[in-house]
Amino acid sequence: MKLVVFGANGPTGRQVVRQALAAGHDVTAVTRRPADYPVTAPRLRVVGADVTDADRVRHALAGSETAISTYGVPYSRHRITVYSEGVANIIAGMRHHGMTRLVCVTSTSIAPGEAPGESLFWRKALVPLLRNVVGRTLYDDMQRMEATVRRSDLDWTIVRPGGLFDTADVTGDYAVSAARLTGRMTSRADLAQTLIVEAVEHRHPRSTIEVITRSQLPGIRRFFTEAFGIGT
Repeated sequence: MKLVVFGANGPTGRQVVRQALAAGHDVTAVTRRPADYPVTAPRLRVVGADVTDADRVRHALAGSETAISTYGVPYSRHRITVYSEGVANIIAGMRHHGMTRLVCVTSTSIAPGEAPGESLFWRKALVPLLRNVVGRTLYDDMQRMEATVRRSDLDWTIVRPGGLFDTADVTGDYAVSAARLTGRMTSRADLAQTLIVEAVEHRHPRSTIEVITRSQLPGIRRFFTEAFGIGT
């Protein structure tokens, strides 16, 4: 399949590109700094574009069949609009090229209700701190992003991971569900595999799903160290 990956130079984006290439797909990696892109392969095309630039996004989409969006920005006290603006440009560009399949990443932090099995401290202290104080502007824009995707006529899937961390490879021990899942963390490698499977196999069309890793989890200190970096 011909895949285009936005946010391809982020930690999750690089995982998606490498895994997709290893699976034999043709990949267009979209990044703001194409000259610095660390991956090379015969089936790889690297394109320079910012997701807020509609013309460049439309150009980047040319020749692909399915779009995967993994772009992210750090937490900020200032208003964030890159998620909602970027996905609106991707959707418009996909319509221009007659594409229909979009898979994008947001976060379990914007899921409604409480995840099963959470401790009182996590539910009443840590989640409100991350969602309503530290990450308020970021998660507000993720919600706008999700709303834009749902309003579209595309064959979309929204993937919500937990707090992201790195593993050497796919753990093979993770859950994917349209229902709320127990757990707080997601390996970027597991998330990348989920994104590719959804893009290729259309397992959850026009649905919002969660992906949570069950093993090789980091300690709480490492979790917060990674959480305060770039989201994906």
